[in-house]
Amino acid sequence: MAKGGNGHDRGRRGHGSPFVTDDPWEGLREFTDARIGMGRSGVSLPLREWLRFNLDHALAKDAVMLPFESDNVAHGLREKGIKVVQLDSQAKDKDHYLARPDLGRRLSPGSKAALDEAVKGDPAAWLDKDVLVVICDGLSALAIHTSAVALTTRFLALLKEHAISPAPVAVVTRGRVAVADEVNDHAKARLVVNLVGERPGLSSPDSMGAYITYGAYRGIMEESRNCISNIRPAGLSLDDALRKLAYIVQKALALRITGTSLKDDMPDNYLPFELSAGFLEGG
Repeated sequence: MAKGGNGHDRGRRGHGSPFVTDDPWEGLREFTDARIGMGRSGVSLPLREWLRFNLDHALAKDAVMLPFESDNVAHGLREKGIKVVQLDSQAKDKDHYLARPDLGRRLSPGSKAALDEAVKGDPAAWLDKDVLVVICDGLSALAIHTSAVALTTRFLALLKEHAISPAPVAVVTRGRVAVADEVNDHAKARLVVNLVGERPGLSSPDSMGAYITYGAYRGIMEESRNCISNIRPAGLSLDDALRKLAYIVQKALALRITGTSLKDDMPDNYLPFELSAGFLEGG
């Protein structure tokens, strides 16, 4: 009798049902979106948690299938005075893109021609720049719609403030990480930053990643990249992402490397693009 009563008490405190037994990790849920402390109803999930799972699964699917609003992204950047070129991968539509990941890594013939024309038409804006930013929808257009314009605008402003030259921004529809390498075959920037929508998790449909590659070219190995992941309102904030991105970019430009050879040992007091004693220690 006492055991049953205690179980009912716990259920009322956690889930408001006498039929739900709380999990001892219940109190940790305020610190994470991970699926912990869900409790149980008999041998199953409580109805509330089962419904939450189905909702999150639907949100993840919606994030993958959401059409990429590349015109709005480009417009948002141009409003800030940023030059933009809009491109497409070789994937013809979303279904084609999901079925053939390799085509998302290549520019369409029309986009290659358009990029060539843009570079030849304004070589001073494109060639021999320090940093090229490429924005791709990846597997979550929602992530790009949410965070890409704000992060790009602030990042480019920081570059200019510290005399680091940026190329125009390339916005690629149905693009994956490696498509930025082919973009740089035309632009020849020292370093490429690719902002891409990450594969949605069940608690993170709007997560954006930033892939940083020094000397990027088509065919470069994945081990040559650094990645900053989980950039989203409920994850890595724009302020923290900007500091981390600035640190890796500053170090990559100084050492002329990225990837497994470049260690992320950013100190807590790091200020973007400020030099300090010991900045290059540790590789």
